[in-house]
Amino acid sequence: MMHVHVRNASGGHALDADGYRAALGAIRKSCGDNLVLQITTEALGIYPSDVQRNIVRDVKPEAASLAFRELAKDEQEAEQFALLLRWMREAGAAPQIIIYDTDDLDRFQSFLTDYSFPPEDFSVLYVLGRYVEKPQGLHQLLQFLNADAPRFRDLMVCAFGAEETACITAAALFGASARVGFENNLWLPSGDVAYDNADLVASSRASLNGVGLNAGTANDLRSLWGI
Repeated sequence: MMHVHVRNASGGHALDADGYRAALGAIRKSCGDNLVLQITTEALGIYPSDVQRNIVRDVKPEAASLAFRELAKDEQEAEQFALLLRWMREAGAAPQIIIYDTDDLDRFQSFLTDYSFPPEDFSVLYVLGRYVEKPQGLHQLLQFLNADAPRFRDLMVCAFGAEETACITAAALFGASARVGFENNLWLPSGDVAYDNADLVASSRASLNGVGLNAGTANDLRSLWGI
């Protein structure tokens, strides 16, 4: 999978349907169907929730990541979020729910109950650490693993900072998938700065292969996510 952000003319974060269509078209032209393409709806403090919801409906991507705390801040927003998730199911666009801490996880479980969504319909991304904090990914991973969480369709983990490879390897041993890249981390396990995203992917893949785990394919993910 490739997780895609687009930028505006001044280099800032953008939720722009035309920008997404151009980027997704260029990636698809280069890679064909060998990647699942996932857009982000993250606000970064810039966009209100209606813009976040509408970008999914306008672009109609294969998949979209959705920050639960941004899109279900209160009861009214939660209702609109539920409508978006039902629309995505009908449109064949796979949602991935971003969870930043165990409070998010508890609220998301309550949301699933309130709106009669089966947990197994959803992929969840656990985010470990932040840019502004000291490395805490492995500690936070243990908090998630010890939480009373339902059985989701798929669990994915990403981690900020130089603990990235250690975190995703540990998570993978518990059955999680991995998301790696410059959005969260710049460093290889050696402490060297990675040249590009491919460096980070190769390093993570080598670590996973070293503990007997293998990479899947885009079609494996499509099958898992029901795309």
